[in-house]
Amino acid sequence: MATLNHTIISHSFFILLGIPGLEDQHTWISLPFFISYLVAVLGNILLVFIIITERSLHEPMYFFLCMLAVADLILSTTTVPKALAIFWFHAGEISLDGCVTQIFFIHATFIAESGILLAMAFDRYVAICDPLRYTMVLSHTVIIRVGLAVVLRSFSVILPDVFLVKRLSFCHSNVLPHTYCEHMAVAKFACADIRVNVWYGLSVLLSTVVVDALLILVSYTLILNAVFHLPSREARQKALGTCGCHLGVISMFYLPGIFTIITQRFGQHVPLHTHILLANICMLAPPMLNPIIYGVKTKQIRERVVSTFHSGTMLSLCD
Repeated sequence: MATLNHTIISHSFFILLGIPGLEDQHTWISLPFFISYLVAVLGNILLVFIIITERSLHEPMYFFLCMLAVADLILSTTTVPKALAIFWFHAGEISLDGCVTQIFFIHATFIAESGILLAMAFDRYVAICDPLRYTMVLSHTVIIRVGLAVVLRSFSVILPDVFLVKRLSFCHSNVLPHTYCEHMAVAKFACADIRVNVWYGLSVLLSTVVVDALLILVSYTLILNAVFHLPSREARQKALGTCGCHLGVISMFYLPGIFTIITQRFGQHVPLHTHILLANICMLAPPMLNPIIYGVKTKQIRERVVSTFHSGTMLSLCD
């Protein structure tokens, strides 16, 4: 009978509050959200366009960067527009199906980005440690297979999350103190046993993102060892410049997430709005900063951006 009652009163929609405790500041908070999202969308679209149209950038590293830019677009678009709707129009209502869809795309894209960063680390390892076999090891066929493997892995490990959330009955409050739906944040409002959700979520995190991070660490240990044994100082500087660019992107992806997990685990006295802001930084910072980092540090991309805007300016003047 209890199960029947839970099924009858189970919520079919939720209300996202935005950032609890800072409701009166939502308009001001929305400004960095909007600017970051605008930079992320324009920067990543421009990056994809340049890599596709510039033949000199048709190399494995840039193909992986193109995949990363697409993932960044999906990740930021899945979360930020809804957050802005909450801040500007108080439109926090979201259906259970919409919430589950958001959970799927957020987690699947996050794991896909981790896999792409691992592929980029492997690309740098082969380029520096085994340059003579670079084109053979990372052929176009291999790159396509790696891209498919990344997508299939993220899809297959996150799809069960959809069913784990859909099976739950929500008979507690349907008000979520967040700007987007997150698996465990939603599961906590269920009136059923969520131990399966907890353990599955932890196992996915350990078997994907944590394993990827460890493999990236091993790759860069080998890479740096090889770099410092290069005979030419100019070669060392060039290799370190390329690796530094990638390490900056890796840091922007993993460090906010690690800091968020630490504050959630040990920061019981940290205000709730701080947790929510940190979670949003994980969604906003990498998509916004990745195209900037690669645009500034990569000569070919920087020159192509300058020539694109210069051509556009000249055309405007001619008109």
